[in-house]
Amino acid sequence: MNPNLTVIDHPLLQHKLTYVRSADTTTDNFRRLVREIASMMVYEATRELSTELIEITTPVASCRAPVISGKKLCLVSILRAGNGMLDGMIELLPGARVGHIGLYRDPATLQPVEYYFKVPEDIEERQVIVIDPMLATGNSACAALSRLKEEGVSSLSFVCLLAAPEGLAALAAAHPDVPVMTAAVDSHLNEHGYIVPGLGDAGDRLFGTK
Repeated sequence: MNPNLTVIDHPLLQHKLTYVRSADTTTDNFRRLVREIASMMVYEATRELSTELIEITTPVASCRAPVISGKKLCLVSILRAGNGMLDGMIELLPGARVGHIGLYRDPATLQPVEYYFKVPEDIEERQVIVIDPMLATGNSACAALSRLKEEGVSSLSFVCLLAAPEGLAALAAAHPDVPVMTAAVDSHLNEHGYIVPGLGDAGDRLFGTK
């Protein structure tokens, strides 16, 4: 298990996650719920942001109040399912830059294959939050994090809706310095590399492709 793991078990988030899991949830409601959960997860994902005090004047008096300082943020979505979380996070982080990493899982080897990579030019100067709904085998997450480290990124975290113990172990072995935030850790992976009980294929459910 990853020692940097945080499971966000807020009752409202868990309530929404239950309906995300349900096979009866329609595509439009699935999208809405994923977006809402992602918005809630932003609070934990940004808990360690640096702040500084600035002088302001309220309608009553002058005071010093905190604002975010330090490295600017970048959200990096692992395509395609990561985009389902992106809108919810941007709502609370409108100033964040956005990057995309396109990875697909080879059905035979379960290994990730990169087909797209586009991030801000100053990515190495930013605090990067990588997002993907599922941490299954961990192969795609590990590949994405390695790619970003190659670009010089030193401040990284990973946020997902669901994680499997196998994926958490793989991430901890490959990237022990990267904090992981998830809404739940499920039982195991099945023979096809899907999380059990999971929620199915997040990309297909987000975009109605199956």
